[in-house]
Amino acid sequence: MEYLTPNFTKDMLKDYTVLVPNMCPIQFRLIKAALESEGYHRVELLGSGSSEVTQQGLKYVHNDTCYPALIVIGQFLEALNSGKYDLDHTALIISQSGGGCRASNYIKLLRKALVRSGYGNIPVASANANGLEPGSMMPMTKKLAMKLLAAVEYGDLIMALRNETHAYAVDPEDAERMTEKWITTVDRWIREDRHYLIPSFSKHFRQICADFADIALDRVPKVKVGVVGEIYVKFSPTGNNHLVDFLESQDCEVCLPGLMGYIEYCCANWAMDTEFYGISPKMGRYAAAALKVLNSIGIQMSKALKEYGFYAPGSFYDLMTKPEGILSLGAKMGEGWLLTAEMVELIENGYVNIVCAQPFGCLPNHIAGKGVVNRIRQRYPEANITPVDYDPSATRVNQENRIKLMLAVARENLEKEGESV
Repeated sequence: MEYLTPNFTKDMLKDYTVLVPNMCPIQFRLIKAALESEGYHRVELLGSGSSEVTQQGLKYVHNDTCYPALIVIGQFLEALNSGKYDLDHTALIISQSGGGCRASNYIKLLRKALVRSGYGNIPVASANANGLEPGSMMPMTKKLAMKLLAAVEYGDLIMALRNETHAYAVDPEDAERMTEKWITTVDRWIREDRHYLIPSFSKHFRQICADFADIALDRVPKVKVGVVGEIYVKFSPTGNNHLVDFLESQDCEVCLPGLMGYIEYCCANWAMDTEFYGISPKMGRYAAAALKVLNSIGIQMSKALKEYGFYAPGSFYDLMTKPEGILSLGAKMGEGWLLTAEMVELIENGYVNIVCAQPFGCLPNHIAGKGVVNRIRQRYPEANITPVDYDPSATRVNQENRIKLMLAVARENLEKEGESV
């Protein structure tokens, strides 16, 4: 039986409040600015991580279902129950990956939960680039697409700079203040139709890096930790029990690869599907062209980071070579080969300690994450990788204890390196 809710239409933009699960705290604040500057009446980011959210999700989503779906649906239901919103003028947006991952089907689970909980009148919009849900796709224009691109690019840069400077700042609050300054600045640029087009990126990447470089740093040797995994659990403090905050409380430098990497991964897969799976050559050419543009922006960002002394990842085309001999680029369910590639790139750049965050029972990530750990260790004996499962039944204490064991090994290795210098 299919559960139906009203379609989201353009007419709703002018007077509906749209609720969005807040996966990436920095990037999504800028995405909110992009949406509101292009006709969306009001966008609310849902970031609650209370136990009530999990319980709401468990009421309507089977606990064998992907953990991110359970949390997101629980957040939506908690918001609708809160009394804060006019339920005749409230809509929801949920993303669809479009591939074989269960994320493509979250929207069906959400609609079922809405109908069963008495909210069958709430429209649901789908954010996807695959043509799914044609009657209820999130309205998109070229201008909005460019602003969303700018939001993710600037957001990734600010996140990377914040994480690195926070680890070494003489006063960590300087990093927080600078982060807030630049989120507010980019938010204003987007709302005022400024600096969101590609030709302006390079100049403003350097401007942001220069400002962060003025923060007083004390670069004492620290344990460097990379975080990879399923996209929601990797980025969302709600999904990973505030993993970045915990690692920073343990005096670590945290490197979190950006959200744009996942978007480039999707473009690369569409381009390669022409070869691997015989999809439309036209679609493959469009995807390859988009990837070329996105990669060129990434190179500009890396140049700006290097110029001011910060860690900078390589190009996305280089990243695509990293899984060679470990995992095929045809393995593209969930985060697929991207997860493996990010682990290898982090290790090669000094982030040998890695937390691989994944929802319990997420088969693609257990294969492309936990499943390749032994092969990676054969190639890189220094690799110190800890897969951590996130699930309604998993306790935060157990998760953090697993990570502490990994950090104990990391500190021993850091001491040995210091003694050998």
